[in-house]
Amino acid sequence: MLKVLVVGGGGREHALVWKLAQSPQVSRIYVAPGNAGTLHHAENIPIAASDVEGLAAFAAENGIDLTVVGPEVPLIAGIVDVFERQGLRIFGPAREPAMIEGSKAYSKDLMARYGIPTADYQVFSEPEPARTYASEQLEAHGTVVIKADGEAAGKGVYICRTQADVDDAVNKVMIEKVFGASGNRLVVEEFLEGQEASLMAFTDGTTIVPMIPVQDHKQALDGDEGPNTGGMGCYAPVGFVTPALYAQAVDQILRPAVDAIRDTGIPYKGVLYAGIMITNSGQLKTLEFNCRFGDPETQTILPLLETDLMDILLGVTDAHLEEVSVSWKASNSVCVALTSGGYPGPYVRGIQIDGLEQVSHLSDVVVFHAGTKSGDDGTVLTDGGRVLSVTGIGTDFSQARARAYAAVKNINFEHMHFRTDIGLRPGANKEQ
Repeated sequence: MLKVLVVGGGGREHALVWKLAQSPQVSRIYVAPGNAGTLHHAENIPIAASDVEGLAAFAAENGIDLTVVGPEVPLIAGIVDVFERQGLRIFGPAREPAMIEGSKAYSKDLMARYGIPTADYQVFSEPEPARTYASEQLEAHGTVVIKADGEAAGKGVYICRTQADVDDAVNKVMIEKVFGASGNRLVVEEFLEGQEASLMAFTDGTTIVPMIPVQDHKQALDGDEGPNTGGMGCYAPVGFVTPALYAQAVDQILRPAVDAIRDTGIPYKGVLYAGIMITNSGQLKTLEFNCRFGDPETQTILPLLETDLMDILLGVTDAHLEEVSVSWKASNSVCVALTSGGYPGPYVRGIQIDGLEQVSHLSDVVVFHAGTKSGDDGTVLTDGGRVLSVTGIGTDFSQARARAYAAVKNINFEHMHFRTDIGLRPGANKEQ
């Protein structure tokens, strides 16, 4: 029997803990730092996800058999390297491969070198040349995309349609440094129009096992309006990502990326996440790579996984993924994020959440906690921007969506916000 440590405290980590708790191989789960929801399946440990040395010390002292890293920050900081130097088993890519998310410039250059289809781009380390080039692209094409080079929790992307947008994006990223050192460099790239999807895959550096395709909804408001967030909801599977298109994405995007990183001398082991777009002209393009499970993609997909998650994680970590048969339920999933009022801007913490007990009895609904904490009197309080992820499962898309939103109606906290149109993006809902 195995003892597992899950690193992180969001909805993604609650989903990982929830799924690992179903494995007959797992005897005990710790989560650092966890949230009010993970307490139902695991022991919360007050160690920050960014405290790499503290986490390694805990794993060594408590005989942890496998550590599973949720967020990108510790991966980019080199948590895998630290653990492996101490002989500790850990799931996730090493620091150098994790730069595929840690630096958009690195990622774009890798795509260019290995012929992975992506938007045209230029990288800048000074604001004025970046502003000049972005303005030229805006004038030529009507829209341009500006991205902070480094990790920005999914919020460092600006779609600019006016000169004021360009000025605002360059100022925020490179002058105001709202993303800190992640704004030391800036990527200006071609704006692509079409349908986006998230393709995550397990890989041990050689074998690649794709997961079910997901579509995320990034903007805070209905109709894809408002500022970018870490993700307001997802659905899976994505009908417009046909089996043929998915195979093409594996061959042209995921496989070349894994091979390219292995060529550097350090195999990519963990989850490789490709954000893709099928453009209006039918071209397949790579928007970005991430080095970990997505959030809220994980909360959307894991309820559909039939295979013991522990088998997959060990197959990746011990480099025998080809021996693991991965299967998925023939069902649909819809996940709705409930957020604090004001998110992704300033918001209030410590608001009591009502209705969780009623929802816990609903069939084919799972509520994953994200920004929550336990109150002194046994209540559950808000403790972040994205508070809960409510996932409905159904035999078809409509049933899954109805179950998710029926559960949402039972949950309430002051200033609670959510999108009402998850999965209803025009053109996206084909063959659900």
